[in-house]
Amino acid sequence: MNLTSLITDNITEILVKIIEFTRTRQKIITRNITSMNNPGFVPKELAVTEFSGSLNNAIDEHIRNQRLILRDTENIKFGVSGSFEVKPTVDKQSKLLLEKNRDEYLEVQINKLLENSLNQRVAAELLRQKQKTVSSDSAKKRPIRDIDF
Repeated sequence: MNLTSLITDNITEILVKIIEFTRTRQKIITRNITSMNNPGFVPKELAVTEFSGSLNNAIDEHIRNQRLILRDTENIKFGVSGSFEVKPTVDKQSKLLLEKNRDEYLEVQINKLLENSLNQRVAAELLRQKQKTVSSDSAKKRPIRDIDF
Protein backbone atom coordinates (compact mmCIF):
# COMPACT_ATOMS: atom_id res chain seq x y z
CA MET A 1 0.00 0.00 0.00
CA ASN A 2 1.34 3.40 -0.98
CA LEU A 3 0.94 5.40 2.22
CA THR A 4 2.17 8.68 0.77
CA SER A 5 -1.12 9.01 -1.12
CA LEU A 6 -2.87 9.34 2.27
CA ILE A 7 -0.95 12.46 3.31
CA THR A 8 -3.30 15.35 3.93
CA ASP A 9 -1.37 17.43 6.46
CA ASN A 10 1.82 17.61 8.54
CA ILE A 11 0.68 15.26 11.30
CA THR A 12 -0.48 12.67 8.78
CA GLU A 13 2.91 12.89 7.08
CA ILE A 14 4.68 12.17 10.36
CA LEU A 15 2.44 9.18 11.06
CA VAL A 16 3.11 7.82 7.57
CA LYS A 17 6.85 8.20 8.12
CA ILE A 18 6.62 6.32 11.43
CA ILE A 19 4.71 3.48 9.78
CA GLU A 20 7.19 3.24 6.90
CA PHE A 21 10.17 3.38 9.28
CA THR A 22 8.73 0.65 11.51
CA ARG A 23 7.94 -1.55 8.50
CA THR A 24 11.53 -1.30 7.34
CA ARG A 25 12.84 -1.89 10.86
CA GLN A 26 10.61 -4.95 11.23
CA LYS A 27 12.20 -6.50 8.14
CA ILE A 28 15.69 -5.84 9.47
CA ILE A 29 14.98 -7.24 12.93
CA THR A 30 13.28 -10.29 11.43
CA ARG A 31 16.37 -10.84 9.27
CA ASN A 32 18.52 -10.52 12.42
CA ILE A 33 16.54 -13.39 13.93
CA THR A 34 16.28 -15.65 10.89
CA SER A 35 19.93 -15.24 9.89
CA MET A 36 21.53 -15.53 13.32
CA ASN A 37 22.84 -19.05 12.61
CA ASN A 38 24.40 -18.13 9.26
CA PRO A 39 28.20 -18.07 9.42
CA GLY A 40 29.57 -14.53 9.26
CA PHE A 41 26.16 -12.92 9.77
CA VAL A 42 26.31 -9.36 11.14
CA PRO A 43 23.11 -7.94 12.70
CA LYS A 44 21.85 -4.58 11.46
CA GLU A 45 19.68 -1.86 12.93
CA LEU A 46 18.14 1.41 11.84
CA ALA A 47 19.10 4.70 13.43
CA VAL A 48 16.11 4.86 15.78
CA THR A 49 17.51 7.76 17.82
CA GLU A 50 18.28 9.77 14.67
CA PHE A 51 14.80 9.11 13.32
CA SER A 52 12.99 10.07 16.51
CA GLY A 53 15.18 13.17 16.89
CA SER A 54 14.40 14.23 13.35
CA LEU A 55 10.67 13.79 13.93
CA ASN A 56 10.83 15.63 17.26
CA ASN A 57 12.52 18.57 15.54
CA ALA A 58 9.90 18.50 12.78
CA ILE A 59 7.07 18.47 15.33
CA ASP A 60 8.64 21.40 17.19
CA GLU A 61 8.79 23.32 13.90
CA HIS A 62 5.18 22.40 13.17
CA ILE A 63 4.05 23.69 16.57
CA ARG A 64 5.98 26.96 16.19
CA ASN A 65 5.33 27.74 12.52
CA GLN A 66 2.64 25.36 11.20
CA ARG A 67 5.05 23.85 8.71
CA LEU A 68 6.89 20.57 8.56
CA ILE A 69 10.62 20.58 7.95
CA LEU A 70 12.33 17.20 7.91
CA ARG A 71 16.09 17.44 7.94
CA ASP A 72 18.41 14.74 6.64
CA THR A 73 20.72 12.99 9.06
CA GLU A 74 23.69 10.75 8.48
CA ASN A 75 21.50 7.66 8.02
CA ILE A 76 18.13 9.13 7.03
CA LYS A 77 17.48 11.08 3.83
CA PHE A 78 14.14 12.75 3.13
CA GLY A 79 13.14 13.06 -0.50
CA VAL A 80 10.40 14.60 -2.59
CA SER A 81 6.71 13.67 -2.40
CA GLY A 82 7.04 12.33 1.14
CA SER A 83 9.67 9.72 0.33
CA PHE A 84 12.61 8.95 2.54
CA GLU A 85 15.43 6.44 2.81
CA VAL A 86 16.94 4.90 5.90
CA LYS A 87 20.34 3.26 5.83
CA PRO A 88 20.76 0.19 8.04
CA THR A 89 23.95 0.13 10.07
CA VAL A 90 25.82 -2.62 11.88
CA ASP A 91 24.33 -3.17 15.32
CA LYS A 92 27.57 -3.43 17.27
CA GLN A 93 25.92 -4.31 20.59
CA SER A 94 23.88 -7.08 19.02
CA LYS A 95 26.92 -8.35 17.16
CA LEU A 96 28.82 -8.71 20.44
CA LEU A 97 25.83 -10.31 22.12
CA LEU A 98 25.40 -12.78 19.25
CA GLU A 99 29.03 -13.84 19.70
CA LYS A 100 28.71 -14.21 23.49
CA ASN A 101 25.19 -15.44 24.21
CA ARG A 102 22.84 -16.50 21.42
CA ASP A 103 19.86 -16.92 23.73
CA GLU A 104 20.20 -13.41 25.11
CA TYR A 105 20.73 -12.07 21.59
CA LEU A 106 17.49 -13.72 20.47
CA GLU A 107 15.63 -12.30 23.46
CA VAL A 108 16.87 -8.77 22.68
CA GLN A 109 15.84 -9.09 19.02
CA ILE A 110 12.38 -10.38 19.96
CA ASN A 111 11.94 -7.48 22.40
CA LYS A 112 12.96 -5.02 19.68
CA LEU A 113 10.45 -6.64 17.34
CA LEU A 114 7.67 -6.37 19.94
CA GLU A 115 8.46 -2.72 20.68
CA ASN A 116 8.62 -1.92 16.99
CA SER A 117 5.30 -3.68 16.34
CA LEU A 118 3.65 -1.66 19.09
CA ASN A 119 5.00 1.59 17.63
CA GLN A 120 3.71 0.59 14.22
CA ARG A 121 0.27 -0.34 15.53
CA VAL A 122 -0.09 2.92 17.45
CA ALA A 123 0.91 5.01 14.43
CA ALA A 124 -1.40 3.02 12.14
CA GLU A 125 -4.34 3.44 14.53
CA LEU A 126 -3.69 7.18 14.88
CA LEU A 127 -3.54 7.45 11.08
CA ARG A 128 -6.82 5.50 10.77
CA GLN A 129 -8.48 7.83 13.27
CA LYS A 130 -7.08 10.88 11.47
CA GLN A 131 -8.37 9.61 8.11
CA LYS A 132 -11.83 8.95 9.60
CA THR A 133 -11.91 12.51 10.93
CA VAL A 134 -10.85 13.94 7.57
CA SER A 135 -13.44 11.82 5.72
CA SER A 136 -16.14 12.77 8.19
CA ASP A 137 -15.28 16.47 7.95
CA SER A 138 -15.31 16.31 4.14
CA ALA A 139 -18.72 14.63 4.10
CA LYS A 140 -20.14 17.28 6.43
CA LYS A 141 -18.93 20.07 4.13
CA ARG A 142 -20.45 18.59 0.97
CA PRO A 143 -23.71 20.15 -0.16
CA ILE A 144 -26.75 17.87 0.13
CA ARG A 145 -27.14 17.67 -3.65
CA ASP A 146 -23.69 15.99 -3.88
CA ILE A 147 -24.48 13.25 -1.38
CA ASP A 148 -25.14 9.90 -2.99
CA PHE A 149 -28.32 8.19 -1.72
